[in-house]
Amino acid sequence: MPLDAALLIMETGTTLVVGGIIVLIVLVIGILAIKFASLWIFSITNKAEIGLPDMIGMTLRRVPPKLIVEARIELLRAGIEVDAKDLENHYLAGGRVPNVTKSMIKNNRASLGLTFKQIADIDLAGRNILEGVSSFVTPKVIDCPDPTKGVEMVAAVAKDGIQVKAKARVTVRTRVDRLVGGATEETIIARVGEGVVTTIGSADSHKTVLENPDVISKKVLEKGLDAGTAFEILSIDIADVDIGENIGAKLQSDQAKADLQIAQAKAEERRAMAVAREQEMKALVQENQAKVVLAEAEVPKAIAESFRSGNLGIMDYYRMSNIQADTSMRRSISEGEADDPNPRRSED
Repeated sequence: MPLDAALLIMETGTTLVVGGIIVLIVLVIGILAIKFASLWIFSITNKAEIGLPDMIGMTLRRVPPKLIVEARIELLRAGIEVDAKDLENHYLAGGRVPNVTKSMIKNNRASLGLTFKQIADIDLAGRNILEGVSSFVTPKVIDCPDPTKGVEMVAAVAKDGIQVKAKARVTVRTRVDRLVGGATEETIIARVGEGVVTTIGSADSHKTVLENPDVISKKVLEKGLDAGTAFEILSIDIADVDIGENIGAKLQSDQAKADLQIAQAKAEERRAMAVAREQEMKALVQENQAKVVLAEAEVPKAIAESFRSGNLGIMDYYRMSNIQADTSMRRSISEGEADDPNPRRSED
């Protein structure tokens, strides 16, 4: 094949490849233009100044163009100028663009003076900036205790031993400047609950608390419970007060039962000791009786020895035997009279 023909074929192939690439690029651009046509027109008509190339770039960076366009338009309608790049960067950093947008609008209307950077930083810190700004504009009410935890009322015992149950509602306003680093609602609930328990516990009588529930709220407010939190406590209202158990009487009853058990245990101990002592005495009696028997067994031996030694004569022995028999008879008669319930009849 001639060299000129080969070069011509190579040039023709190169032209076709380049042309194909150009056609492919034009086709992709056309598809993207058709995809974002309505959004682009929407952006132009609302003076958002986000062009078609910007939308394509957002798509390549995995940023939803619609989200950025709508956020910028919403801010512009509220009279707030925020660059689309800032919104895109906030999204790429993991922020919540809709929350920041609504927060900026509320911030502008309430004249809080926060900048977009401050709001974006709070959002990136993980705090709900929209809720914070909203509760600053419209204070919210926190129930104490939190009913979602399964506890309905705070219980405490007055000095007279009567349990008092109370439910408080705390009206708070968010301090936006304390959102980062400030304690959350759980801290407010815990502190208010502690204040309620302390106030009821210091009352001399449960009647005092029932007659003046506002005493609880006043004393709790004086403690400055919002220090170090992301909220400012506006008011503490006692929603409900109720009487619980007579803890003092219950404790006394339990103490009496415990004392009774202790007394019974001590009495049982004394009884056991008495039984043991009785058994010891019986054993001692048996032992002494055995000694008597042994001693009596020595008497015949002693008499025999006296006979052999001449210290005791036969007549002496008889007299001693008679005396013993007489003594034994007299003892038998006296024992019979003691056992007879009617001694006169026995004499007759």
